[in-house]
Amino acid sequence: MAAPHQALDEAKVKAFTQRMVSHLTGASVALMIEVGRQTGLFETIAAMPPASSAAIAERAGLTERYVREWLGGMACGGIVEYDPGACTYHLPPEHAVLLTGQTSRNLTSLATFFPLLSRVVPDVVQAFRRGGGVPYANYQPDFTGLMDSRSRPRYEELLLTKYLGSPEGLIARLEQGIRVADIGCGTGFCVNLMAKHFPRSTFVGYDFSETAIARARAEAAALGAGNASFTVQDVAKLAPNPQFDLITAFDAIHDQIDPAEVLRRIRRALAPGGTFLMLDVHASSNLQDNVTVPLSAFLYTVSTMHCMTVSLAHGGAGLGTAWGTQLATRMLHEAGFTDVQLFERVDPMNSLYVAR
Repeated sequence: MAAPHQALDEAKVKAFTQRMVSHLTGASVALMIEVGRQTGLFETIAAMPPASSAAIAERAGLTERYVREWLGGMACGGIVEYDPGACTYHLPPEHAVLLTGQTSRNLTSLATFFPLLSRVVPDVVQAFRRGGGVPYANYQPDFTGLMDSRSRPRYEELLLTKYLGSPEGLIARLEQGIRVADIGCGTGFCVNLMAKHFPRSTFVGYDFSETAIARARAEAAALGAGNASFTVQDVAKLAPNPQFDLITAFDAIHDQIDPAEVLRRIRRALAPGGTFLMLDVHASSNLQDNVTVPLSAFLYTVSTMHCMTVSLAHGGAGLGTAWGTQLATRMLHEAGFTDVQLFERVDPMNSLYVAR
């Protein structure tokens, strides 16, 4: 609070008032976006010409009064366009591309984080006061499904082109046949996708979640991916044998309880000439570099409410989501990798590290 004798800069107060209003508006719209995602309203409106709330509600099979109020929020938030003369609502195709469809451009999955993270606010507040963190189990079963649903379209589009295609010669090696492990594989989508496309290579996915591994195995069986297997494994205890030609970790290392040990274990599990491919959140390790970057506040929020606190709950390092390229590169070198190549922003939110 300002000291009693200190005069306020009213222009600064006004500017910050506008910023606060913007933050509160964005939070409100994000909540309504999640309602629209769950009810299918975005898909409904995208498929219609400008229409009344009654027509939209009828097409969606929803209650008109709720739809009308939701549309009011969407119009005020600049999501849908409203024609006051005709009392109709329209979702422009330029908006719909970011709100509908099973592609990586659909950003509605980011809004899904807010209801999930909001429910652990009391637990995180306690961690602020007492230390420790919120264990991974407190986010289940929803978190596994959330991460799976929002990442699949991105991997379908970019895994074979950007992620595996960036390191020179890697695709050719996979086609010829190598042994691959995926660390923190979750529900195994990347493993199964690689196994399907590279039948001469063999793949194993490691994750400590029994539920996720069960889903991975079921999907592998459904795909007939006999060259893919999955093991419930704490990767901080990964054995040095068998040796792998390629080890991958997609958005998994910063969440680890002991990321330094995991990286050392990965290094020891690589065969001579092997490659470690690490996809992780793009950020700087220096806060001042992130302040003006879009979605940086989102990264720190997700970190506080999930990534960092889950690690700390188990006595971990608590690297956080925005651990950054400088720290990531240094930790890779400290783990024993002598050649680390960085591909910045291979997608809007991630960078790729190729370590040998």
